[in-house]
Amino acid sequence: MSQPAPAPSPATSAAERDDLRAMVRAFARDHFRLEEVRRVSGTEAGYDPAVWAGLGQLGLAGLLVPAAYGGAGCGLAEAGVILRELGRALACVPYLSSAVLAVTAVLASGDGEAQAELLPPLAAGELLAAVAVSGPAGRPDGTPASLGVAASASRRGVSLDGEALYVVDGHVAGVLLVAARDGTGTGLYQVAGDAPGLSRAVMPAIDATRTLARLGFRAVPARPLGPPGSGAAALARVLDTAVAALAAESVGGSEEALNLAVSHARQRVQFGRPIGSFQAVKHKCADMLVALEGARAALDGALEAADDPGSDAGIAALVAGLQCSAAYTHITAEAIQVLGGIGFTWEHPAHLYFRRARTCAVLFGTETQHRAILADRLGL
Repeated sequence: MSQPAPAPSPATSAAERDDLRAMVRAFARDHFRLEEVRRVSGTEAGYDPAVWAGLGQLGLAGLLVPAAYGGAGCGLAEAGVILRELGRALACVPYLSSAVLAVTAVLASGDGEAQAELLPPLAAGELLAAVAVSGPAGRPDGTPASLGVAASASRRGVSLDGEALYVVDGHVAGVLLVAARDGTGTGLYQVAGDAPGLSRAVMPAIDATRTLARLGFRAVPARPLGPPGSGAAALARVLDTAVAALAAESVGGSEEALNLAVSHARQRVQFGRPIGSFQAVKHKCADMLVALEGARAALDGALEAADDPGSDAGIAALVAGLQCSAAYTHITAEAIQVLGGIGFTWEHPAHLYFRRARTCAVLFGTETQHRAILADRLGL
C-alpha cells in the first residue's frame, strides 16, 4: 500500500540546507566524539538528556512538526540533512525514534486531539515517543496478521496484548505509538510509557550505538488514534518514512567510513610510499566512492519525493533503502580492509560503522522484504 501524500511543507533553498548541515555538523563535532559515543552507548538510557535538550533548543526536534504546534513545519528533505549528519557521527540521540517516526505517526493518524496533546512537547524535545510496529517476524508485510500486538475492546475501553520487538528507544519513551490488529484490520494506538501491564526490556543488538527494546503488552490500556480503518495507511507512511530516514543515516555513515579509509590510505606508508598509491587500494576506494554516489542519488530522490504530493514517495523510499543499505554495508566492510589490522581493533571506530550498517540493513525490513514490497507496489 502506498503512503498517503503528506501535506506540502515550506521549501528551503540549497543554501539554507547547507547552513542547517553546517550547524548540525558543528553540534555533532562538539558532542559526539568517539569517546563520548562509547560512553553514552554504555549507559542504561542510551543517550545523554543534556545533549538531547541541546538539540531541542536548536529547534531540531520540532523540524517536522507544523508551525501551529510549535515546530518548524519542514519536510523530510530537511530532516534528512539532520539524519545524515547524525548518522555520520553515530550520534546516540532519540532523533529517529521521537522527532521523525513518532511525529510522522501522530501526523499520519489525522487525530487532531492527539496532535494537540503530543506535538508541542515533541517539538520542544520535552517528550520522548517511540513507534512499535515490528512483530516477531520484523517489518509488517501489510497484513494485520504480521503485527505482534492485538487490540480488543471492552466496557472499560481498549486494551493491547502481545509483543513488539526492535522498538527504537522504546525503553525510555514516555509515549508509545503502537500498531496493532483490531476489528478494522490495523489500528494505531497511544500507550503511556508507564501503563499497567506494559513491560519493557533492552534487546541485545550488534549496534551498541542504537538501543532497541522488546515491549510486552498484557491488557495494557490504550487510546485509538484516528478514525477506524485509518491505521493501515498511517502505518505505511511511518514505515516508508523509516526506510528513507535510515537511508539518510546510511549515507552519512558511508561518507565517514570512506573518509576514514582514504585518510588512512594517504598516511600509511609501505615500501616507502603511501598505500593509497597501490593499485589494489586505489580500486577499493574508487569502488566505495561509486557505491556512495549511487546511494546519494537514490537518497536525494527519496527525500524529494517525500515532500512532493504528486510523487509515489513509498517507491522512492524503498529504492533508496535498498541502494543506501547495500552501499553502507559494502563501504564499511571495504573500509576495514583498507585500514588493515587497525580496522579490526576495538579502539578504532570502523567496527562501529560496520555494526550500524548491519542493523540499518534489517531494522525496518530486510532486503528481501523491501524487494517484495517494491515489486508489489510496481505491480510486478
